[in-house]
Amino acid sequence: MNKKWYNSRGALICFHILAWLFLFSLPALFHRENDQPRVNWKGMTSFRSLIFDIFFISLFYLNSFLLIPRLLNRKKMGAYILIIIFLFLGVLIVLPQLPSETGQRCFHRESFFLLFPYLFIWAMSTAYRFFSDQVKTEQLLKERENENLKTELSFLRSQVSPHFLFNVLNNMVAMARLKSDLLEPSLIRLSGLMRYMLYESDEAKVPLSREVEYVLSYIELQKIRYAKSLTIHTDMDPGGNELIEPMLLIPFIENAFKHGTGIIQDPVIEISLKYTDGLLDFRVRNKFVSGNEEIKDRVAGIGLANVIRRLNLLYDQKHMISIDQANGWFTVSLQIKLHAT
Repeated sequence: MNKKWYNSRGALICFHILAWLFLFSLPALFHRENDQPRVNWKGMTSFRSLIFDIFFISLFYLNSFLLIPRLLNRKKMGAYILIIIFLFLGVLIVLPQLPSETGQRCFHRESFFLLFPYLFIWAMSTAYRFFSDQVKTEQLLKERENENLKTELSFLRSQVSPHFLFNVLNNMVAMARLKSDLLEPSLIRLSGLMRYMLYESDEAKVPLSREVEYVLSYIELQKIRYAKSLTIHTDMDPGGNELIEPMLLIPFIENAFKHGTGIIQDPVIEISLKYTDGLLDFRVRNKFVSGNEEIKDRVAGIGLANVIRRLNLLYDQKHMISIDQANGWFTVSLQIKLHAT
């Protein structure tokens, strides 16, 4: 992830410099002479003013980067308060030794009013440190959450491959027992599917066209298995450079073949995919017999729950899914907002 320019170290340093210049120029900008506003450049650049500016800058960063982390954050409240008091007393001792604009060294009454800017700088430094710590904590939590998300997605994706292979290999076994001539082309197509699963599905996103190609290969493999005993209608948009999570659509199709075949009379499966103006519209329909689903779900029921979880993690506010069972049809409708590369 590219870091934003305003979060860079250079931008932060520039911000601090501008903030200090603005803060220390305020007394000079609001200076009045003979009841007329006039910028007091001489007072702003005097030796006395520069010494105080350096002290307050040092106080800010000393408190923010040393005293708070080493003392206050470690519950050493007494030592922290003593150092803050000693620093203020040190300024009161050094102040009379500094020459004023008249060149005299004396204990000016402004020493009594030094407490207010001192407390202001201390408060700003403390607030800055606490705010910085809070931002860092939130960033760490976000990074940890992202890592946990990646781990969970990797686990969910790893579940798909064995589950899918288990079903396809069962099909291969059935063909081998029947000594079917279709076994060899089925194995060739299966090797293509496995190549995609092993070498391409590790990517965070893949082109939609490649995912569609994978889905069509799976459908052709199932056509070889069921031959004329199953009617399959497909209407698939090949897609383009739009990116999608790999192996996201196949569980819905696999579920249709799982529950839309067997004891069902005249089984039919309809699969369509359209992509228009950034919106992917994916639909799968299959005939089903009530009461047959529970038996099959006990054998391999992780598919739909898996993919719905992945949708919620990856496309939280960018997808809509509906699953309906009515009039002997099981229908899945999925819409996802995708972005082109």
